[in-house]
Amino acid sequence: MADHEIAHHGSCLCGAIGFIAAGAPNWVGICHCSTCRRATGGVLMAAAGFSRARVKFSGAPARSYRSSSEVQRKFCGMCGSSLSYENERWPDDIHLMVANFARADLLRPQFHIFAGERLPWLEIVDGLPHYRGTPSEGVLES
Repeated sequence: MADHEIAHHGSCLCGAIGFIAAGAPNWVGICHCSTCRRATGGVLMAAAGFSRARVKFSGAPARSYRSSSEVQRKFCGMCGSSLSYENERWPDDIHLMVANFARADLLRPQFHIFAGERLPWLEIVDGLPHYRGTPSEGVLES
């Protein structure tokens, strides 16, 4: 099966909201920023970036929260599952939370972002690059 034929299915915890992301993700990364941690309730957050045109939601409408002037986060109004991150800096992209995919094991991370905000007691030994901000900024943590 070619990358453009892949369909990644997922849903929130209660199943009220489902989604399908067509094709391979543009990237998969792990974020350590404090806002992603607080929005998801985790010590880090893994997301897969897709073109919005390749993602379709179904079921109940997602609720949204503007966590900053540029960022909107969507979540299930019934179970509270964090579903997506959308940033005006990347208007054609949507970042979907990896944990919500039925086959999250197929979405292997490629890097860490905002690594400087990593909780100090969390040891990461996966060998992936750790960016101070985002990969497009290109600054690696030493």
